Amino acid sequence: MDILIIFPPAGFPSGNRGTATQWAGLLEKLGHHVRLAETYSGEDADLLIALHATSGRPALVEFAKAHPDRMTIVALTGTDLYPALSSESLASLELADRLVALHPKAYESIPEELHDKLHVIVQSAAYHPANAPDPDPGFFQVCVVGHLREIKDPMRAAAASRLVPRESRLRVRHAGRILEKEFAEMVEREEAENSRYRYLGELRPDETQAVIASSRLLVLSSRSEGGARVLGEALVAGTPVLATRNQAAEGLLHEDYPGLFEFGETKQLASLMTRAETEPAFFETLMKRTQSLAAQFDPAREREAWHQLLDELKTGAAEREVTPRTGTA
Repeated sequence: MDILIIFPPAGFPSGNRGTATQWAGLLEKLGHHVRLAETYSGEDADLLIALHATSGRPALVEFAKAHPDRMTIVALTGTDLYPALSSESLASLELADRLVALHPKAYESIPEELHDKLHVIVQSAAYHPANAPDPDPGFFQVCVVGHLREIKDPMRAAAASRLVPRESRLRVRHAGRILEKEFAEMVEREEAENSRYRYLGELRPDETQAVIASSRLLVLSSRSEGGARVLGEALVAGTPVLATRNQAAEGLLHEDYPGLFEFGETKQLASLMTRAETEPAFFETLMKRTQSLAAQFDPAREREAWHQLLDELKTGAAEREVTPRTGTA
C-alpha cells in the first residue's frame, strides 16, 4: 500500500512529527511504502493519514475531492480532543473513513455515532538498556520530560519540590525545549532559588532515555495529553509515573492508579513524591503497577494493531464504489 502521512508543520522536533516518523517506520516494516509531508500537494496514494483533525483538514478535503475512491484516516491529537472537539475537527472526523486515537478514553470525547470508526492504537516505546544508568543512590531523582509550554504545566514538579521535607534527598531534573518565552525567566529564577531543581535543556533521544531510566519517578503534569509518548517510555524503562488525572493518563494507567493527582495541585504532587521517597510499600506498589502496565507499549502490539486496521481498510476499499463521502467537505 502507498501511504501518505500529513502532519502539522513545526520548526522544532514536535510530538506530532515524532509520531509521524514512528508510524512511518512501523508501516514500512509491514511492507508499505510511506511518504511524510507537512502539506498536501495533490499527490495520489492508496491511503492518506492526517495527523491532527484541525490542521490536517485541508489535506483531507483536497485528497477526498481528488481521489474519492481512496481511503483516509484521521489521527486524533490532544489539541483535537481537548478541551473539546471544534466544529472543524468534527467535520474531519465525519469525513474520514477511520479514526485513530492513542488511548482508550478518547471514546468519551467523540460523538457516539463515530465510535465504530475509532481504533485505539497505543503508541509503543522501546527500552534501550545500554542508555540506562542506575539511579544515583545519593539522591531521589524525579524527572520531567517535555517541551515547556503552558498546557504542560512544566514547572509543577519544581514547585512541589519546594514543599518536601527539608531532609528529603529529592531533586528534579527537567529536559525539554523552552517553547513559550515566559518559561525562560521561570527556569532561571527556579534554578537560582531552588537547589533541588536543575534544567537540562533539550536533549537527544538517547540522553532523554538515560535521564528517565536513572530517575526514581517521572512527573507528567499536563492539563491534557493526546497519548503521552513519554509515559510509555518511562514505564518500559521501569520508572514509575506521577501524572495529572486527565483522560490520557486514566486511559493508559487506569483510573485507580495510585500515582494520579489533580491538575495544578502542587501539594498533592509534593505528597506523592514524599510518599514515594519515604514509604517503601507505596513505592513498591508504584513499581508493580509500572511493570504490569508496560506490556501495552510493546512495539509488536502497535504493529499488529496497525496491521489489522490496514487489512480492514483494504477490504473496505475493495468493496467501495466511487460515491460521495459522508460528512461535509
